Amino acid sequence: MRGGLILAVEGGTIAGVSTALRELLIRHVGAGTIPGGVALLGAGNVEVVAAGAASIGGGPMGEDAIMRIQSMTKAITSVAALRLVEAGRLGLDRSLVDWLPELADRQVLRDPAADLGDTVPARRAITLRHLLTNTCGYGMVIQASPLQQAMAANGTEAGPEPSAMGADEWLRRLTELPLAFQPGEGWRYHHSFGVLGILISRVTDRPLGKHLAEDVFGPLGMTDTALWVAQGSLGRLPAAYRHGDEGLVETEPAGGGFYAGPPPFDVSHGELVSTAADYHRFTRMLADGGRVNGKQMISPDHLQQMTSDQVPAACKTADSFFPGFWDGTGWGFGVAVKTSGPQRGRIGWSGGQGTDFFIDPDGTVGILLTQVELGQDMWPLIEQFQSLHEPT
Repeated sequence: MRGGLILAVEGGTIAGVSTALRELLIRHVGAGTIPGGVALLGAGNVEVVAAGAASIGGGPMGEDAIMRIQSMTKAITSVAALRLVEAGRLGLDRSLVDWLPELADRQVLRDPAADLGDTVPARRAITLRHLLTNTCGYGMVIQASPLQQAMAANGTEAGPEPSAMGADEWLRRLTELPLAFQPGEGWRYHHSFGVLGILISRVTDRPLGKHLAEDVFGPLGMTDTALWVAQGSLGRLPAAYRHGDEGLVETEPAGGGFYAGPPPFDVSHGELVSTAADYHRFTRMLADGGRVNGKQMISPDHLQQMTSDQVPAACKTADSFFPGFWDGTGWGFGVAVKTSGPQRGRIGWSGGQGTDFFIDPDGTVGILLTQVELGQDMWPLIEQFQSLHEPT
């Protein structure tokens, strides 16, 4: 998307915003933060800007680069699940055991740091609401504990690498372990959404990717978004990196790696690849009241729940995530929600491979796509990107 309608936004016209975005990317390319990146910012029609290279020593980063968006997938699968609720195929507060029998008869640790055998029965069933809000009892364990060690040992610990096993095997291994807390009474990040992808697959009786392609990507025109990159588009898949002691270290080559072509097993618990233009279509639907082409994609009520804080205060404990996370931040369905401060009302989330998006109450959308693993070297770029626009 080049050019387009000139719209007034805080900080200037589309041209001015695009210049600021391009300068931000160029500055961080020059500093060695990223080899290259793609970004957009604005309300309505926007310009996608790109800078740098798709790989170190390689060709230029394209505006249509297909990026590993990782946890930015969570917002998309949340919408897919809400559409199933509206179709009468799921309920927000019903047990999921009919589709996920692995979740029956859960055992719960007396304390998140307790030995794995020190458990009591779950007092309630796990529901879709628990999955959407990360309150089901499964998730990342930040502090050292027997549960953390067991997740690392059986391959269900969250990390920067894609899962090494198929969806059903991953769920089987995850559910061999007890819950860290009673469903609905704590918060742990990430694993709920792997379970959610499997749930959607089982409810619809087809792999997650096929359902998303028909029910979400088709109506939105998201032609480059999928669980892997098709053979004919591998030239648009940049290399992936992480920061090491001596600079950027390649973790996946351009046009290669896990997302290059169909994976060897079902990845209904996996994460997507997408482009800036595709993800902008998705975020514009949310910014436009859940509508696309004049039709409601999700109801105003579900959109309101998705984009407002749904996590009880008692669940926002210091050990649930990284220090300070809950300061002025809540969680809706698949997105973080700014609850105070200058960005109050903003929703959005980052992906572990250096991607980020936000939607402000005034309809402004920001999308940043790089392919460098998030960490202390990347946070200044993310923070500077998020500061380019303040909600009005």
